[in-house]
Amino acid sequence: MANNFDVAVIGAGPGGYVAAIRAAQLGLNTVCIDEFKSADGKPSLGGTCLNVGCIPSKALLESSENYERALHKFGDHGIEIKDVSLDVATMLGRKDKIVQQFTGGISLLFKKNKITSIHGHGRLTGAGDVFQIEVTKDNGSQTIGAKHVIIATGSLPRQIEGVAVDNVRICDNTGALSLNEVPGKLGVIGAGVIGLEMGSVWRRLGSEVTVLEALPDFLAAADDAISREALRIFTKSVGLDIKLGCKIQNVKAGKKSLSVEFEHEGELRKMEFDRLVVAVGRVPNTENLGLDAVGVKVDERGFVEVDERNRTGVPNIYAIGDVVRGPMLAHKSSEEGVAVAETIAGQHGHVNLDTIPWVIYTSPEIAWVGKTEQQLKAEGRAYRSGQFPFIVSGRARALGETAGFLKMLADADSDRILGVHILGPFASELIAEAVVAMEFGATAEDIARIVHAHPSLSEAMHEAALGVDDRFLSL
Repeated sequence: MANNFDVAVIGAGPGGYVAAIRAAQLGLNTVCIDEFKSADGKPSLGGTCLNVGCIPSKALLESSENYERALHKFGDHGIEIKDVSLDVATMLGRKDKIVQQFTGGISLLFKKNKITSIHGHGRLTGAGDVFQIEVTKDNGSQTIGAKHVIIATGSLPRQIEGVAVDNVRICDNTGALSLNEVPGKLGVIGAGVIGLEMGSVWRRLGSEVTVLEALPDFLAAADDAISREALRIFTKSVGLDIKLGCKIQNVKAGKKSLSVEFEHEGELRKMEFDRLVVAVGRVPNTENLGLDAVGVKVDERGFVEVDERNRTGVPNIYAIGDVVRGPMLAHKSSEEGVAVAETIAGQHGHVNLDTIPWVIYTSPEIAWVGKTEQQLKAEGRAYRSGQFPFIVSGRARALGETAGFLKMLADADSDRILGVHILGPFASELIAEAVVAMEFGATAEDIARIVHAHPSLSEAMHEAALGVDDRFLSL
């Protein structure tokens, strides 16, 4: 194995492995270093996203939604199913198989593109024309050299002081994906993306789920209208017990249950749970990478400082994904990986952080891109809005998924689209049209003039665009 490379990527998550593949496609001799191990102790590429995040969680979400449909919704279609039962082991097995297929696929892509893959912990030990990287393995270590380095080590679950995660009874995202039985009572600390998605999964499978959120506002990052309606749906229809403004005081593990003490609405309260999921956000994984040894600056929150092209202050060292500014989203990481690889190859890589779509895979789904209405108000920017409810959509009615709406915000003068916010069926797919429109500087009138298929969910985008000019055709 050659010890010197054009590019060394530290981390094989959705940012790192994509960066490595693109660099290799551009003719650069590339190595990717990653230390992730699966539950059986074997090296597994793909990082948190493929192994214990995006992919397995969506597999469980789909399984749980199918189970709920069989129990409560198929009857409306004249489909009668008797004696519906749940096999958690089979459900988890399906999820694990999907993960294995994807992680194995990355290995094949690495081989196809002649990328050297090294399993171990990478740490920078020296700078110069060639950076030195020590890779610590189970059976020793080796040192390699690289002209360019891409830090793509992702993020780790944020911990709560005094709450020890064992991923058996007290779980982070990893343990929440592998519960071997449906808990009678499940507590979730944190009403963010992971907390809501995992809480929704186990609620549909039969758990009594209580979500304890520290902030006084629900989904503060989303548009106010979306978050208000989502809270109503999740509590009234989905059945999540969401308590806002909770301050966790103590967590005690008894023989049969977990006791959680917390302050809520000025009172000290206590609840008992069978399992507990801690989902209070994530922190950049930048410890023990040797960044200080080569002069790479990290801010007070642990993020690597980079410019608009993901360059650190040290020439030829880049950082992407969850370790840098911007949303902690897999697709943002991947696009930054592509952009950095192209920059290293002498091209002009670029990622527009203003048009990164956000998605929460609850049911109904939540997705948005661009500015929220409260952001525009705070900026003092004049805007117009159009909002279309899915209950009026023929396709949504046929699906039996009529909750939520699509909202478009446009500049009052130029009519350029400033933001699109969706709560409803297949929001994760519908948001793509808004991203394309905003990337090309489209106006609400542009979308209103485009023919959308009927009946389709995408008509909601068309109708919201018409609504910006107060000329709905379906209301």
